[in-house]
Amino acid sequence: MRTFTFYERVSTAFHDYPSLSKLLVLFTVSGGGLVAYAEANPTNGAYAVASSQSEYKKKVVVLGTGWAGTSFLRNLKDPSYEVQVVSPRNYFAFTPLLPSVTCGTVEARSIVEPIRNIVRKKNFDVQFSEAECYKIDAKNKKIYCRSSQKKNLNGKEEFVVDYDYLVIATGARVNTFNTPGVEENCHFLKEVEDAQNIRRAVIDCFEKASLPTVSDEERKRILHFAVVGGGPTGVEFSAELHDFVNEDLVKLYPGVKGLVKITLLEAGDHILNMFDKRITVFAEEKFKRGGIDVKTGSMVVKVSEKEISTKEMKTGEISSLPYGMAVWSTGIGTRPVIMDFMKQIGQGNRRVLATDEWLRVEGCDSVYALGDCATINQRKVMEDISSIFSKADKDNSGTLTVKEFQEVIDDICERYPQMELYLKKKQMSNLVDLVKESKGDVAKESIELSIEDFKSTLSQVDSQMKNLPATAQVAAQQGTYLANCFNRMEECEKNPEGPLRFRGTGRHRFRPFRYKHLGQFAPLGGEETAAQLPGDWVSIGQSSQWLWYSVYASKQVSWRNRILVVTDWTRRFIFGRDSSRI
Repeated sequence: MRTFTFYERVSTAFHDYPSLSKLLVLFTVSGGGLVAYAEANPTNGAYAVASSQSEYKKKVVVLGTGWAGTSFLRNLKDPSYEVQVVSPRNYFAFTPLLPSVTCGTVEARSIVEPIRNIVRKKNFDVQFSEAECYKIDAKNKKIYCRSSQKKNLNGKEEFVVDYDYLVIATGARVNTFNTPGVEENCHFLKEVEDAQNIRRAVIDCFEKASLPTVSDEERKRILHFAVVGGGPTGVEFSAELHDFVNEDLVKLYPGVKGLVKITLLEAGDHILNMFDKRITVFAEEKFKRGGIDVKTGSMVVKVSEKEISTKEMKTGEISSLPYGMAVWSTGIGTRPVIMDFMKQIGQGNRRVLATDEWLRVEGCDSVYALGDCATINQRKVMEDISSIFSKADKDNSGTLTVKEFQEVIDDICERYPQMELYLKKKQMSNLVDLVKESKGDVAKESIELSIEDFKSTLSQVDSQMKNLPATAQVAAQQGTYLANCFNRMEECEKNPEGPLRFRGTGRHRFRPFRYKHLGQFAPLGGEETAAQLPGDWVSIGQSSQWLWYSVYASKQVSWRNRILVVTDWTRRFIFGRDSSRI
């Protein structure tokens, strides 16, 4: 009998049972320590196996293996569903680290995890098909797919999948805003393949510039890197590229030292405009000191093979910028299959799929949409104001007392999240304070509101409605929320837990989705990161960089990914980044 060594036993245990224990990573630097902690969700034992194997299982089809789709699959625990995943890529990619892949700080293999690895420990079977969905037929509950494997299929590349529930999590594509030349001449940074192409292109530029036959003017053009888009992706890539050049490449290509230039183009007035103003100012000043040329108010109108044409937003002046490599990282667009589906269901005039607060596609009860491909069409308070009043007015007196109002306050706030934002803006603890303000010095017990008073009191609430950002954080939370809804579908059918149905009877099955913002990071290079955390807490510097390391290591989907990413960071600290063109 084979005797396992200690290391073999540990390796086997971690490989076969990734949720055996908790991950504890301790980073210690400059005399200080930082702890990162992550715990895999248990997948076994939460639900009993279906009592009868012949019992019909409703089929759930998931389109996409990005943040939303993978989060849904990881958190789905009810074995009473038959699950099939359809995606053109058979892995999940940790996209926030794509800028690090472009310069070799992290290897591409370290941030991807096969989707089959993620679902194989489920207590129910999950089928996966590497294919692209090119048509959704909601009326007949079918999707039409085309295999990603083009060869040796004997003409059987296309197939049809039936479903009971469809979860659309296809993400979005890059939006070029129909700018001429972008598709042909710019690199994108949306997929792992994009990051690898950029990495090769950067090395190619340095190799071309080192050839003896190239003139000095041509060298300057070749080593001019243009980044379009001053959002988090564009800023982080610019910072990564700046570090790669100054810490590694100038040592290997001393002949071109001093010729490298990085330009960041942003149509708005500032970069990182979704961050706190303090972070925006710090980032712009840091880039200026580091030699990154930040051009705000510059909109790209055309990209040719060797030049980028920009329009100054204030003056309308058109100017040209010679470049060697350009990266386009601004805006997201809807995928063709989603655009076709939107036309089918009467949403052809929208930018993305519209869902309700429970992530159901409007007009399709059995279809859900998460992540970048969809947006929640939050219902306005003023649309339902008469129904809310009628539901609260239990004695049908035509007026609301404070007591009657208090009985539906929680349901109103849960159903309409803009209410909570409005109260926060007004610095009030609850809706009763808002009512008291509208009635002046009248005693709370004697307040009575007519329908017109009620409308007047809540007339400004809808001004706080906001669309959720298209981020990995939002998509992941939506996937987790929807999986929990599916896990409790049967239970909540019998015992609804959502808010009152103001336009109907009873309660909604589930509480509506609520996004909880956990903060955001903007790595700025030179081992400095800007962090904006809940409570308007802002931190900038090396301490935030180590917090970034800690959070991103703990958020990886597997032990393998965590170990590989941390190893890559360690390797870079010791040996620098690899500049080989593979």
